[in-house]
Amino acid sequence: MITVTSTGTKATRVMGILALIGMAWLVVFGLVLSPPDEAQGEAVRMLYIHVPTAWLAFLAFGITALSSALYLFPKTRAMAWDRVAGASAEIGVLYTGLTLVAGSIWGRITWGVYWTWDARLTTTALLFVLFLGYLALRRLPASHEQRARRCAMAGLIAFVDVPITYASVEWWRTLHQGSTVREIGDVQISGSMLFSLFVGVVAFTLVYLWLMLHKTRIAMMEDALDDHGLDLALEQRRAEAVEVDV
Repeated sequence: MITVTSTGTKATRVMGILALIGMAWLVVFGLVLSPPDEAQGEAVRMLYIHVPTAWLAFLAFGITALSSALYLFPKTRAMAWDRVAGASAEIGVLYTGLTLVAGSIWGRITWGVYWTWDARLTTTALLFVLFLGYLALRRLPASHEQRARRCAMAGLIAFVDVPITYASVEWWRTLHQGSTVREIGDVQISGSMLFSLFVGVVAFTLVYLWLMLHKTRIAMMEDALDDHGLDLALEQRRAEAVEVDV
């Protein structure tokens, strides 16, 4: 029998409430309190979704890569790292999809087109496809250890595109604007808009943590169910062998 601890349930509920508060906070600041931009007008409000989801997608894929490396390292090898890597990759794909959608809407308003083969857009789309492939690889039939080993290597390979995507606006001439916040003391955005971006990052981080709690627990339950099913199948085969002997 597979059970879920009450501690995990309580933590998920608390994180879920915080995530809802964060998203409500973002809606108020993003749609009401933050003013329109002088150049972009109301289109700037799309950036309060586009920028935080892009940052969180990079973070999610970074956690996937780190967890994959920890699994491959013999002294830290544990199935928990594989579950964290898979859960974070799935959320990262979700956030990357939101980034592409929000960016396309913003591009239609400011550039006049939904899509162009700009370096930042192209590398982001490639990142989306690479980690979709990673998730598909996790669904191929294999033992837990085989799945974890091959997915860890695939996660590290796919992560190579993250720094390329981040630096694409610096390496190539692109339509996509450069970083608005490069470092502390070099901020090229008004205070209220910067705070709205901060609210967006906090809100989507809380959602990420809430989803991570859910996904890692589900992955643990799926692994336990697979193991239980395998044990049951072996018991049935042993019973069949005994009947044949008799």
